[in-house]
Amino acid sequence: MSETKVVLVTGGASGIGAATVRHFIAQGWSVVVNYFLESEIEAAAELVAEAIAAGRQGLAVRGDVGVDEDCRRMAAVASERFGRIDALICCAGTTRMVPLNDLDALTLDDFQLTMTVNTAGPFFSARACAPALRASRGAVVLVSSYAALTGTGSSVAYAASKGATNTLTLSLARILAPEVRVNSVCPALVADGFVQRMDPELFERRAAVQREDSPLKKIGRTADVAADIHWLVAGASLMTGAVLVLDAGLHLNMD
Repeated sequence: MSETKVVLVTGGASGIGAATVRHFIAQGWSVVVNYFLESEIEAAAELVAEAIAAGRQGLAVRGDVGVDEDCRRMAAVASERFGRIDALICCAGTTRMVPLNDLDALTLDDFQLTMTVNTAGPFFSARACAPALRASRGAVVLVSSYAALTGTGSSVAYAASKGATNTLTLSLARILAPEVRVNSVCPALVADGFVQRMDPELFERRAAVQREDSPLKKIGRTADVAADIHWLVAGASLMTGAVLVLDAGLHLNMD
């Protein structure tokens, strides 16, 4: 078994996931980069190359977090390769950009896909990794969203799925204790995130509003979220079942 700690990051080839992989590499961890889209193959391979160049090990594993068999396979491959899993970071997610007031634009298929990837996915991933995480007395971090707290975001289905993800955090924290800590993060808008990739003009409009309305007058970066995720894993020894809000203080405006 390797003495170097190992992190498995779902959705690890882009956005917050990729930033998280890079942050853990910089902190001396070996990485397992999960990705799903064929277009992400090259990005996942580049992250593995970065890990090797830094003197660590890396492994890219394609899989759909919404499929239980894929999650079990990812956990098995990681455990076989490295002999351990010390942290699971659930960044994989999906959404459609649908105006919140367009109630007719969302279908049952939209809800089912969004809930499967964003909520069932972290559950499947945590269940698959649980034996290895218990053995290492590891940690899990679920990437939720500020939308879970406000009912806003890219769509009603997305906000609902992330609200369920926050509740899942509480359930997993109870179930996997005392060996494993489970927490989640709720980022507001971040640079280099999925909104900027999917709709750059919408991103700029929302960024201007967040800079104006947030007490800290800023938007974060994916690297900022990654640093907080690492802290929840490597520090925060008394925290489990916590939902960490990363919103530059926007919640202070809630009445």
